[in-house]
Amino acid sequence: MEHYKIMKKIRFHIVFTFCLLSTLLLLISCHAEKQSGLDFSFPLNEITINEIHHGYDSGRYTVKEIVSQYINRINNIDQAGPEINSVIIVNPDAVKIADSLDQIQKRGENKGLLFGIPVLLKDNIDTHDKMPTTAGSRILKDSFPLKDSWVAKKLRDEGAVILGKTNLSEWANYRASYSSSGWSGVGGQTKNPYVLDRNPCGSSSGSAVAVSANLCVVAIGTETWGSIMCPSNANGVVGIKPTVGLWSRSGIVPISYTQDTAGPMSRTVRDAAKLLGAITGIDPDDARTGESKNNYHKDYTIFLNKNGLTGKRIGYLNTMEGNNHRVDQLMFLAIEDLKNNGAEVIELDKIVEGAPGGFGAEQNSLEVMAHEFKDGLKKYFDNLGENAPVSNLEEAIHATLADSIEMLYFNVERMENAQSKGDLSSKIYKNALLNMLKAFRGQGLDRIMKEHNLDAIVSPTGSPAWKTDLINGDKYYISTTVYAALSGYPNINVPMGFIGNVPVGISFYGRAWSEPLLLEIAYAYEQNTKHRKAPEFLITD
Repeated sequence: MEHYKIMKKIRFHIVFTFCLLSTLLLLISCHAEKQSGLDFSFPLNEITINEIHHGYDSGRYTVKEIVSQYINRINNIDQAGPEINSVIIVNPDAVKIADSLDQIQKRGENKGLLFGIPVLLKDNIDTHDKMPTTAGSRILKDSFPLKDSWVAKKLRDEGAVILGKTNLSEWANYRASYSSSGWSGVGGQTKNPYVLDRNPCGSSSGSAVAVSANLCVVAIGTETWGSIMCPSNANGVVGIKPTVGLWSRSGIVPISYTQDTAGPMSRTVRDAAKLLGAITGIDPDDARTGESKNNYHKDYTIFLNKNGLTGKRIGYLNTMEGNNHRVDQLMFLAIEDLKNNGAEVIELDKIVEGAPGGFGAEQNSLEVMAHEFKDGLKKYFDNLGENAPVSNLEEAIHATLADSIEMLYFNVERMENAQSKGDLSSKIYKNALLNMLKAFRGQGLDRIMKEHNLDAIVSPTGSPAWKTDLINGDKYYISTTVYAALSGYPNINVPMGFIGNVPVGISFYGRAWSEPLLLEIAYAYEQNTKHRKAPEFLITD
């Protein structure tokens, strides 16, 4: 009898525990569903530049209404609700600017390519207004540049509304040898909008997340080595890393003069193409833009063709096969899509001579970046004038080390390494630069594309988003961004599908100034597959 009573109690506790767990799981599920519903209730969900412009012309929208809706969206999704933490600051003058643009609309005056389009900028891009430019660092939290960057000026000239600044990996991920992408001392940790405990990648984390979560129409990121491509991959958006020199870098917190560029981030290839053309031009403050003469266009949408894969020869870099079988499966399906839409696909086992990943050549890039970061940062601080919070890299390191919030998780190893380097006249720097460009240009992309008569090269962009880990840092195991990044050549990421609840992307890259051809290919792939879907802000998967 006593035994029976004991067993009865055990069964009761088991049933009770099961019921409790079931209730908790149901509550979690309901909470996730509630969060996912927020996205679909947004009236401007997945809206495009052309749709907004048609709305202005028809009288359906005013600029003030559009801007106000996005500000409310940021408040409800970014700062509250899922709290994805992608926006550092909203432009306090955004509504005022929108009002002025509505007056232009009423007067029927000439309007720019981006008239009334809300744009978010990565917070390493200078704006001369009421917003600081921080690069995510607390030492720059009160740094107000003396003039607009080229990018900001062109946006204003084309009638865009600079809606605010986005969070980023601090110093564009040039701080520690390990870190969590999307974390900065100013902005904290950005979350992936598809699954909130997954990482958004970086360093243009906030720009990619904000676009994906419909907090703006388009955004601008920057890239030195994968910083547009990787977050575009992880957050299901289109990202373009232009040829270095197509967009001016003046007024952007630098890493590498050789590799740095800003670029568009959007939900569609068409919107990215429109934004790409709006920012081109020759800037006397950035000599590299002189190389774009006769190579840039003001309208890249003319190259978009749904049948643009017909007759194209595309090299498939198979080096990453085997690192993730689910990425492999999606890549194989993508190759079949390319073939079914008229492309010829040629397999490549390497691009850079030597190791398949070109690891030895990559070391030269690390040397180039270290030298150029030290030099470029000094020049950037000089341009801030007498109110610059620090005057050089050494002072920036000391100020960071003295800040307890800055030092919560990560060290300053990369910054210290750069500080130890000489100037740009050193033999070490010159040899590294020469060897890097030789490996990735002349003996790399240029060679392989000529040998196989290729229009572009395709490969998976990167790893599926990993769970954010502020202790151990990022967990990359697939990345093909190195080839376009270190050559300074263009690259376009397009959504390729989903692994579980997280998106992954496909990259199309090629020769210098080949943006028209790559856009034609990327657009055709996008239109014939349409893998993009809005995030649902799931708590975890």
